Amino acid sequence: MRQLPEADRDALRIAQDPQFPRWLEQITATGGCAHPVHLSGSTTTLDGTTGEILHHYDTRTEPGERLLVRCRNRRATICPACSRLHAGDTYHLVRAGILGGKSIPATIRNRPRLFVTLTAPSFGPVHRAGETCRPRRNGSICEHGRFLGCGTVHAPDASVVGQPLCADCYDYPGHVLWHAHASKLWDRFVIDVRRRLASSAGIVQSHFATYARLSFARVAEYQKRAAVHVHAVVRIDGPNGPDDEPPAWGTVDLLTDAVHASARRVHVRTPYTRAVGELALRWGAQVDVRPLRANGDGPDDDAVAAYVAKYVTKGAGETGAGLDHPVTAWGDIESATVSEHIRTLMRACWNLGGLPEYEPLRLREWTHTLGYRGHILTKSRAYSTTYAALRAERVQHMGHSDTLDTLTERHWRYVGSGHTPGAALIAAGIADDLAESRRLGWEARQEGGGADTGSART
Repeated sequence: MRQLPEADRDALRIAQDPQFPRWLEQITATGGCAHPVHLSGSTTTLDGTTGEILHHYDTRTEPGERLLVRCRNRRATICPACSRLHAGDTYHLVRAGILGGKSIPATIRNRPRLFVTLTAPSFGPVHRAGETCRPRRNGSICEHGRFLGCGTVHAPDASVVGQPLCADCYDYPGHVLWHAHASKLWDRFVIDVRRRLASSAGIVQSHFATYARLSFARVAEYQKRAAVHVHAVVRIDGPNGPDDEPPAWGTVDLLTDAVHASARRVHVRTPYTRAVGELALRWGAQVDVRPLRANGDGPDDDAVAAYVAKYVTKGAGETGAGLDHPVTAWGDIESATVSEHIRTLMRACWNLGGLPEYEPLRLREWTHTLGYRGHILTKSRAYSTTYAALRAERVQHMGHSDTLDTLTERHWRYVGSGHTPGAALIAAGIADDLAESRRLGWEARQEGGGADTGSART
């Protein structure tokens, strides 16, 4: 008789436990989280006036005397369930800054708003999709004797797309150092846009905040060549943010001109080293700026929010641009299942990280992301709501919030994380069922004509 696999045997063991129904409730409450955090402790809710105990919860009555809570990892490769939740929160966060809602007034839809894409510069010729990969007639051979085009019309999803045509020509140190300074380059870009808006309006640059505020949300995405580029929603508000109307001079055309000019102008210089020299790092020549218009003559607002949310949940490993976990030794790079292009970038990151001049960049700690050390999503304070506010709203909706006239005492400690093989199997099934249920519910609302276009993404 054939023996069942370990995961199946473990799942049967769990299902036969007398406390299985309660355990199943916990797993369902986490949405089928793939790596739940295990907590032990208690919560006591008291009447704020009399001190009477209104509610007491203790994990001693739970399966294994522990409570399972979500890991909240945004990466789909790590936890699909929490990734979907994070994508939904990101969608509503970005959408609120485009259309209003979540305490943001709907009037922001009539303000100057842009969807901006800034790219990394070229670090060397790479294979491209379509006709662009054909060699040029003149100067089509590099100094190493390799063609700067391969003569093949590649499909967009071809594995060779984004790989260097000549690895010896490719500027691997420049690529890594650009990643390490990309967040600083964005900060300088935002500052310069503010300055240009002020100059164009005829006001003193240092007084810009008195008249207007530049609000934004931006997400970083790895391209096929493993270089990060940035998508951002940029908006002009009044001095107090979303609740204030922008000044009359704050127009879409003025904002567009400022974005283009700043993207061309700003740069960051790297520390000088004998190995690399001093580099002036800039945005790439490809800059895409599209107005978001309330009358529909522009990119669809919901599509922009969904686009941003999609890329927030992707880790470096899922995009093929690095790994989803840090590397701690050279051997981790050599054994990684990545393309030779990615491996060479990781090697460059590790080697540059050993130079004292680059020590503040912590390149070895960020080798798995090819030197990029910024957050995937960043936003200005006044752009819209926050992840914390969205989570608090969800808790309140589920009926777990404390009232104003109560006091809560909490005593918790971490006791573990993750699943046994059988538990992981059951949790994955629950996550799939919940995702399918949400999809069917969204389709039903679409057919009924009363859909919230964001509900399928939560």
